Amino acid sequence: MIVLITVSATLAAALHILIFYMESIAWTKPSVWKRFGIATQEEAETTSKIAFNQGFYNLFLAIGALLGVILYGSGVTGAGLALALFSVGSMLAASVVLVATGKKYIRAAAIQGTFPLITVVLLLLNLSGTF
Repeated sequence: MIVLITVSATLAAALHILIFYMESIAWTKPSVWKRFGIATQEEAETTSKIAFNQGFYNLFLAIGALLGVILYGSGVTGAGLALALFSVGSMLAASVVLVATGKKYIRAAAIQGTFPLITVVLLLLNLSGTF
């Protein structure tokens, strides 16, 4: 079970690092801003600072999840579990907020929230002794 939790948390982190890259580094490339529903290069330039900031939120959550996995794997189980659960739980909560923003964001929220949801469910099942 721990292997599945670790893989899921790591995949959640990897996805959020990719989102960081798109939002904070590659935002003004047409292939990126079109993916986020931005209509023009001018709009991409106008929104680049907020996207830059948002990307770092994703990076920090990814770092938290990875650090939690590393701590857990190195024997610091309590802190590792707490950090990983907080980080993937925050990723999951962000995807719920994204869905609440509007129906057009359901696909993006599903992409953003699937691995965190799997991780949280597996963690809770593991903690409950179900598996």
